[in-house]
Amino acid sequence: MNASTLSVKSLSLDTLPLFLRFFDGDEAFSDNAQWSFCYCQCFYEDHNLVKWSQRTAQENRALACSRVRSGLMQGYVALEGVKPVGWCGAAPRRLLHALDDEALPNDEAVGTVVCFLVAPRHRGKGVAKTLLQAACAGLRGQGMTIAEAYPRVNAKTPAENHFGPLSLYLSAGFAIHRKDTDGSVRVLRKL
Repeated sequence: MNASTLSVKSLSLDTLPLFLRFFDGDEAFSDNAQWSFCYCQCFYEDHNLVKWSQRTAQENRALACSRVRSGLMQGYVALEGVKPVGWCGAAPRRLLHALDDEALPNDEAVGTVVCFLVAPRHRGKGVAKTLLQAACAGLRGQGMTIAEAYPRVNAKTPAENHFGPLSLYLSAGFAIHRKDTDGSVRVLRKL
């Protein structure tokens, strides 16, 4: 893969089939099959109301489709030519109900990057970096003035790095805002 064949498209009704093709396929979760049920719905749910461990892939897939149709799910699909090879979930914080318990004074101005998924054979080739650039531009275009993310400092596997590696954020101008007891840090960047 070279940079000229990589493109990024925002999630919409037109790109929903690409998102589904990526999440439904074998390649995206070939080294982490147990997470293939998520369809990037985890952060859209209020975990005080939903028992996440009981959710099925079919339920999450249907919710992703419904949320895209109603404009309540956002993210970016990376393509090599016409083939989806990566995903970044990023949206205004107000849409991500898993974070509702942690109120921010300016949460209407905050966009959150919640997930990265890059097909194993495309890792280490700049896909996540390109997705993060698109996510920040997309959040800025929606009027967000701050982007936040929660990478895990001690992540050892690609699955543990599903929030994106800390080094990715630091190289993109994010700064550590705080360290959490769960092994993650909150990083922020002005947009």
